[in-house]
Amino acid sequence: MNLFKLSWKYLTFRPLSTGLNVLLLAMGLAIITVLLLMQDQFEKKMTQDAAGIDLVVGAKGSPLQLILSGVYHIDFPTGNISMEEAKKLTRNRLVKSVIPLALGDNYQGFRIVGTNHDYLNLYKAEFAEGKAWEEPFEVVLGSEIAKKSGLKVGETFEGSHGISVGSHDHEDHPYRIVGILSPLGSVVDRLILTSIESVWYTHDEAESEEVVIESDSLATELPVAAAEEPEIHQDKFHSPVAKTGFPETELPREVTTLLLQYRNPIAAVQLPRQINSGTSMQAASPSFEMSRLFELLGVGVSLLQGLAFVLIAISGLGIFIALYNSLKERKYDLAILRAIGASRIQLLFLIFLEGIMLTFLGAVLGILLGHTFLWVVISQNDQGVVSTLQAWIFLKEELWVLGYALGVGLLASIIPAWSAYQTSIAKQLTKA
Repeated sequence: MNLFKLSWKYLTFRPLSTGLNVLLLAMGLAIITVLLLMQDQFEKKMTQDAAGIDLVVGAKGSPLQLILSGVYHIDFPTGNISMEEAKKLTRNRLVKSVIPLALGDNYQGFRIVGTNHDYLNLYKAEFAEGKAWEEPFEVVLGSEIAKKSGLKVGETFEGSHGISVGSHDHEDHPYRIVGILSPLGSVVDRLILTSIESVWYTHDEAESEEVVIESDSLATELPVAAAEEPEIHQDKFHSPVAKTGFPETELPREVTTLLLQYRNPIAAVQLPRQINSGTSMQAASPSFEMSRLFELLGVGVSLLQGLAFVLIAISGLGIFIALYNSLKERKYDLAILRAIGASRIQLLFLIFLEGIMLTFLGAVLGILLGHTFLWVVISQNDQGVVSTLQAWIFLKEELWVLGYALGVGLLASIIPAWSAYQTSIAKQLTKA
């Protein structure tokens, strides 16, 4: 006797009832799948993008906004800070290194970031084509931008004012592509990197303004204390560097954000307080602010998980009702099966198999729906963190989703299966 084939026939005999129960279960499991995928990838990417950054310094405002704009580039900056005041941090005995960032422009929504070669070293960037910038208005493209825009080394483009799409173009200051980075799986993949001078010159109101700079003065290591002899290093891109880490200029200039590394553990206690209370700038810790963000997001995630479990519970109840009602209608059929040689255990397995098949179908459909939904969301977002997610990565936690679904099927089948086990041949055939 083929119990599997027999169970399938019983399920397909009532397609609407079977389909509804499978769909309810699938919807609940799809929500859980999406949450698992997003939570896992978001946390990994956030941790990866903030690696090596102990403190972010910028204009006064929201600490979380400062982190999101300065590290993850998914929010608007809190403002600019004086370069002279920023330079003072390079002489602080608690600071090991500083990487300045200058923001203000975009290309088709992708941010143009003015910085130095330290930023490339921070993320261990490797070049797929070309080299690092050496002169103002030379840029390096992240791999994602190169892929989506189709831009190549040697081509030029015009940046637009502001962080988001829709502002006027800087037609007088085209950028020339000198390098394209290999995929890193980090925030650098969706950035356009150039020198800080490029950002300054683009926004100079008077083109006749004379600026004294050294265009290739890009730092990799900053002086660690005022009393120590500062070291001058060459980064792995072999460009000359300045002692301060900032381009030399005689004009009052501004930068947007500073990415700091601590010299010792005591800096984590003292330095943020020194900056927040003793300067016009603010300091924020990426690890602290992201912990707060995940804590806030956890409330919404818990609500969605609760909704998913409610759907799964309703589905389990539906499976129980469907099996129990069909069992009452099939009492005579089960008695016939017993009469032609089926044992009580086989009838028990028959009902359990129906419940397991229902939930297995729901689990597979739910997992596929979850991945498909995430794929649709990603395809609708060309930029930002969401666009960097991958929909068709399967996590080992999804096996627990499958196991949980099968557990629901077994639980919903217990009472109907026991009733089938107790089926009396004589009693049912006499009623007929």
